[in-house]
Amino acid sequence: MVVSAHPLASKVGADILKSGGNAIDAAIGVQFVLSVVYPSAGNIGGGGFMVIRMHNGDKISLDFREKAPSLATRDMYLDNNGEVIPEISLLGHLAVGVPGTVDGMVNAHKKYGSKPWKDLIQPSIDLARNGFVLTEKESYKLNYYVKNKSGYNSLDSSFYKSIWNPGDTVVLNDLAETLIRIRDNERAGFYEGKTADLIIEEMNRGGGLVSYNDLKSYKSIWREPIVFHYKNYKMISMDLPSSGGVVLNQLFKMIEPFPLNSYKFHSTEHIHLLSEAERRAFADRSKFLGDPDFIDVPKLQLLDSFYILNRMNTFDFSRASKSSDILPGNFHIYESEETTHYSIVDQYGNAVSVTTTLNGSFGSGVVVSGAGFLLNNEMDDFSCKPGFPNLYGLVGGEANSIQPNKRMLSSMTPTIVEKNGNLFMVVGTPGGSTIITGVFQTILNVIEFGMTMNEAVEAPRFHHQWLPDQIKIEKLLLHDSVLSNSLIDLGHKLNIVNSLNRVDAILIDEKGELQYGADSRGDDAAEGF
Repeated sequence: MVVSAHPLASKVGADILKSGGNAIDAAIGVQFVLSVVYPSAGNIGGGGFMVIRMHNGDKISLDFREKAPSLATRDMYLDNNGEVIPEISLLGHLAVGVPGTVDGMVNAHKKYGSKPWKDLIQPSIDLARNGFVLTEKESYKLNYYVKNKSGYNSLDSSFYKSIWNPGDTVVLNDLAETLIRIRDNERAGFYEGKTADLIIEEMNRGGGLVSYNDLKSYKSIWREPIVFHYKNYKMISMDLPSSGGVVLNQLFKMIEPFPLNSYKFHSTEHIHLLSEAERRAFADRSKFLGDPDFIDVPKLQLLDSFYILNRMNTFDFSRASKSSDILPGNFHIYESEETTHYSIVDQYGNAVSVTTTLNGSFGSGVVVSGAGFLLNNEMDDFSCKPGFPNLYGLVGGEANSIQPNKRMLSSMTPTIVEKNGNLFMVVGTPGGSTIITGVFQTILNVIEFGMTMNEAVEAPRFHHQWLPDQIKIEKLLLHDSVLSNSLIDLGHKLNIVNSLNRVDAILIDEKGELQYGADSRGDDAAEGF
C-alpha cells in the first residue's frame, strides 16, 4: 500500500509494488512523480529524510537533507547593523541550499532497490512530457505561485500562466528532459553535466551561492534512526539533523506518567497536557539541536528520565505555563508548511516512511531555467540570527547557526511504529514546525484513544511550539465556546486556523490487514492491491 499527497504518485508506487518491486523501489517512483505533479513540495531540488524497517526487523534511516553552500557565512542574511534583512533567506537565489533528493534516491536504490532504476523514473518522465490535469486545490496553489513567487525567476518557466483553472493540463517538457538525464545517468544526471550547468547558470543569474563543487561533492548519509519505547510500542524515527525524533521522544516521555486514555478525547485536560509538554520540548529544541556533524548535541541529557521529570515538574492542570518562564533546560539542575510525506508497506513486510520538502511552498520560487524544476529555500531553516524566528516562527540559537556545508535543523518526522515486535504503523506529515506534534497526536489517537487509522488522521489537531506563546488549533475542534473558554481560563492564547498538517499513514491490524489514513485536508490518496 502507498499513501501520498497525490493520487497519481500513489498509483505509480502501487504499480511498482504490483510488478514485484519493494517499498524502497516504490518510494523512489513516488518521489520523482511528486516532483512533477506536486511542485509546491514534491521535488528534485530539495531534500528530506527516509526511515526504513525491513521485513526482518532491521532499521535504518537516510539523511538527504540539503546543505549550506561552501560560500555561506554565519551573518550572510544580516545588514550592517546586525539585523536580519527581510525575506532574503526565504525568496530568491540566495535562499537556496545544496539539493539532496536525487543523491538520496540513488543511494537508497543502490542499497535496497530491486527493480531497474530506469523503470522507476520512467513514469515521472511520461507525466511531465504528456501532462497531468490540475485539481481545484492544485490550481489554487499554482496561482499562488504565479502571484507571489514567480517574480524571482530570471527567465520564463512552464509554471507561468495568467491564471490556472481546475481541469487545465500542465506539461513540463524541460523537467522531462532533466528526468531523462537522471534516468540515464543516475546521480551524474543531476549533480554533473548539463543539469548541473543549468543550476549554476541559474545561480549566477540571481546571485546564488551554490557552486559546481557543492553539487558534485554532495553526499546523502545513512544514519541510525532514533529508537525508543512508549509503553509496549517501539517508535523508530529520524535522528538529527532532523529534530523530529528527539522532540518526539521527549514528548512521549513527558506524558507517559499521565493516564491519558482516562481523559476525554479533546477535553481541556487532554489538550492542556499535550500543549504543555510541547511547549517544553520545543524550548529545548531552540537551544540544543543542530547538525551532529558540526556540533555536540547533548542528546543523552535531553532524553534522561530525571531531566524529563524535572522539565514537567512545573506542569499544573489548573493553569498554563508562560513560555517566558519555560527556558531551555539546565542540565546542571536536573519548518510554509509545504512539505510532503508518503508512507509505504509492501507485500514482503518492508516499510518506508519518507518526508521531503522544498521548505516553503514552491521553495525559493526559483525555477532552474532550461531544467524545469524549483529550488528550495532551505537556508531559512538555519538560525539567521540567534533568537530571530524563521518562516514557521521557530526560534533557534548557535547550535543551528549557518556554517559552510552544514545541514540545517529540520522538523521532519518520518516514523515507523512496532507493537510487540511487529510492524504496526507507518506515519508522517508535512507542516513545518507542526510536523512533530501532528505525528505525536496521530499516534496517540490510535494507541491511547482506540481510533482507526483514518479516524486518527482526520481528527482535528492542535500545536504549541514554545514561541510564539499560543496554541495553534483547528477551528473544527472548537465546535462550541466551552472548550475555548476553558483553555483561555487556564491562561492559554489560541490561534484558530483552518487546518494543520496532511498526515499520510498506514496501520497493520492484528489480522495483518492494512488500514490507511489519507488526509482529506488535501488531495492525498491511498493505493493498494
